[in-house]
Amino acid sequence: MFDVITVGSATVDVFVRTEFCEMLKGRERCVAYPVGSKILIDELILTTGGGGTNAAVALSRLGHKAAFLGKIGKFENSHRVMLDLQKDHVNTSLIVRKKNSRTGYSVILDSVKHDRTILVFRGSNNDLRFNEIKPSKLKTKWFYFSTMMGKSYDTLKKLADYAGKKKIKIAFNISSYLAKNGIPYLRPILKRTDILVLNMEEAMLLAGKGNIPNLLKKLHKAGPKTVAITDGDKGVYAFDGLFFYHAKPHKVKVVETTGAGDAFASAFLSAITRKNDVGFAIKLGMTNAESVIQYHGAKNKLLTYNEALRQMKKRPIKVVKRKL
Repeated sequence: MFDVITVGSATVDVFVRTEFCEMLKGRERCVAYPVGSKILIDELILTTGGGGTNAAVALSRLGHKAAFLGKIGKFENSHRVMLDLQKDHVNTSLIVRKKNSRTGYSVILDSVKHDRTILVFRGSNNDLRFNEIKPSKLKTKWFYFSTMMGKSYDTLKKLADYAGKKKIKIAFNISSYLAKNGIPYLRPILKRTDILVLNMEEAMLLAGKGNIPNLLKKLHKAGPKTVAITDGDKGVYAFDGLFFYHAKPHKVKVVETTGAGDAFASAFLSAITRKNDVGFAIKLGMTNAESVIQYHGAKNKLLTYNEALRQMKKRPIKVVKRKL
């Protein structure tokens, strides 16, 4: 029996730091590279990522028996993904590997003020079929769903139905790819979701514009028992059907933000499984995310549970709680 099975993408991530030009295109700030030129790379970092594997490693380091379910290839990039997971004691027996599968790949370009531009090749992340999964192996207390598209989204819906029949709880961490489709599109999963985590941009794409309490209420009404919205340096907002929560982050040196959302969401879930306390979940999630953003790579500085507790004691986070 697993504590959590994470379902989502797996990628090889290449972080590239080089010179670029900044320009405006309408209201968008863009990164530009001169056409026809050869540009030297100042720093190149190769690691693995993807919402599914990031969460699996985070949960394993936090002390949970975690497995990853996703689809990758059979060649060099897939081996890198497998080794990274096994190094952190994540069970890889559920991974689907086919001869013609392609492991996902991302190129992360350093951008303005430590933000980033990501070039994404989804590969077989979009092609996980339910008939490739053996339900007899899905013995777990929780599913953690990250964004899946194409055939893989259909599989998420079937896994949500399976979870309902087997009384498996669901944590759902979505991205803008899914959020832009709106609540009706996601309702088959949302109605079975226990914890929904997303950022402010995704919340507005999913539920429309509005003040934060109304956004939380609307998302909660769609099915999730607890909703958490992250909003960068403005902090985290959450709602459990009765109480509204808010906490602001510490000021830390931000090196790169890839994986921060995965670090928060997985630690939030970890805390709920341990104490069923939303305030504590916010603190643990923020502490994990603050660690990750100070380094390159989505997995490099994910914390163990004891490391996180020490950080929380050293740098407390205040959570404001009130009735909505």
